[in-house]
Amino acid sequence: MAGAADGTSTVEVRTAASAALIPTIRAVASDLAARADFDLDAISDLRMAVDEACATLVDLAAPASTLTCIFRVQAERIEVSAQVQAAESGTTVSTDTFGWRVLQTLADHVEAQHSVNGGVPVVGIQLDKRAGDLPR
Repeated sequence: MAGAADGTSTVEVRTAASAALIPTIRAVASDLAARADFDLDAISDLRMAVDEACATLVDLAAPASTLTCIFRVQAERIEVSAQVQAAESGTTVSTDTFGWRVLQTLADHVEAQHSVNGGVPVVGIQLDKRAGDLPR
């Protein structure tokens, strides 16, 4: 875990964009939240949000794509940025699905992202989770 001068630690996990590997990323999220003294409900919410975000992205991923998750651990908060190379140009994360509603319920902030990186379409989800019952 790399630490910055402001106390933020960053962990990056890269795997094949495969549903079979999502539990590994979910375990990393859970461990980071536990080490950051999140309460049990917040740990569970983060774990489920990361699972849902990764599952959503894996469904949109190009064959042989890499799923990249970056966790930024701060005092009382973890930011997660997940992304994959999209299967098709113009692909976006749908924000009108049940899964998106689940993400909005579990995370304190969630945002869909799409871009083109060197001509390659990329889709991502950014989410933030606070440690416990803190004001939103």
